[in-house]
Amino acid sequence: MSTLFTPFPLPSPRGGLALANRLVVAPMCQYSARDGDATDWHLAHWTSLLNSGAGLVTLEATAVTPEGRITPSCLGLWDDRTEHALGATLARARALAPKVPVCIQLAHAGRKASSAVPWQGGQLLAAGQGGWATVAPSALPHLPNETAPEALDAAGLQRLIDAFVRAAQRADRLGIEAVELHAAHGYLLHQFLSPLANQRGDEFGGPLDNRMRFPLAVFAAVRQAFSGVLGVRVSASDWVDGGWDVDQTATFAQRLKAAGCDFVHVSSGGVSPQQKIAIGPGYQLGFAKQIKAQSGLATTAVGLITTPQEAEAVVASGDADLVALARAFLYKPRWGWEAAAALGAQVEAHPAYWRCLPREAQAVFGAVRIGQR
Repeated sequence: MSTLFTPFPLPSPRGGLALANRLVVAPMCQYSARDGDATDWHLAHWTSLLNSGAGLVTLEATAVTPEGRITPSCLGLWDDRTEHALGATLARARALAPKVPVCIQLAHAGRKASSAVPWQGGQLLAAGQGGWATVAPSALPHLPNETAPEALDAAGLQRLIDAFVRAAQRADRLGIEAVELHAAHGYLLHQFLSPLANQRGDEFGGPLDNRMRFPLAVFAAVRQAFSGVLGVRVSASDWVDGGWDVDQTATFAQRLKAAGCDFVHVSSGGVSPQQKIAIGPGYQLGFAKQIKAQSGLATTAVGLITTPQEAEAVVASGDADLVALARAFLYKPRWGWEAAAALGAQVEAHPAYWRCLPREAQAVFGAVRIGQR
């Protein structure tokens, strides 16, 4: 029996989730929102992902304030209007797919906000180009030629904690089963963790305990407000000497577990243009293995895991509990079906698709009627 396609329980104060399998759709920015609102693009995208065969679908990085968006085209969940747009669009998508739990990644881009979309260069936008002033732990730009962000004061920190809480409450109202706080890829919470971006002289900067203080405060506030499954995505390494590393990440994960965290999603990089990443198949798996071993948290591995056999090996070995894929699902929206066929497993699918499988793969959907009326 395939381990990848065995159920996996994610606990929470509400009772947790029983995932049908260990395959997760990772969050993928689509840069297709309108003033933070979900659009018809999201309807098509989410409907496809919910029909992918994965046991959990994670919505893209969703900004908790307008200023927290990576680009002007990023998704948001900061007021009644964005809540209605996201909720209505997600409800329509869920009606067109099997019942699959949904996770939303709540995020603030910090000094990497106010940027152009990737296919327009991804650089910081000036006010005349639709950009806005950014905030960060310290007044240090991401790139040397960019305008420096404003260093957050105590009042600004509290406003952001409140914004994360309100967004989580909105997600709860929409029936979203899980929240993932984005503390990876060089965005705000990662900026606080990394000594490369955080050079504050107060209780939020300097030693590791201080640099973890604000991300842990955000987590604690959201944990109190959200009773569903709650996890954190982390960058386990800045890939820069003297930066955030896997040992510090393991300590952070231990602190998160003590605060009531349900899972950790292990990625890497993003905080510095000086990063030198040793990219290769499964290049982040060692990070996930160490963090799982040292924290005891349910752990998701991600990063250039592209074949069913690679994904199966990750969970069968116990190196991680879940496997997340992103771009693979964009290129092959039914990747989960192919993996189930390759590994002798089954997934759920909308009945409209039951007749599409080649004869040698029909067991993927179990005993269904394939005949044409």
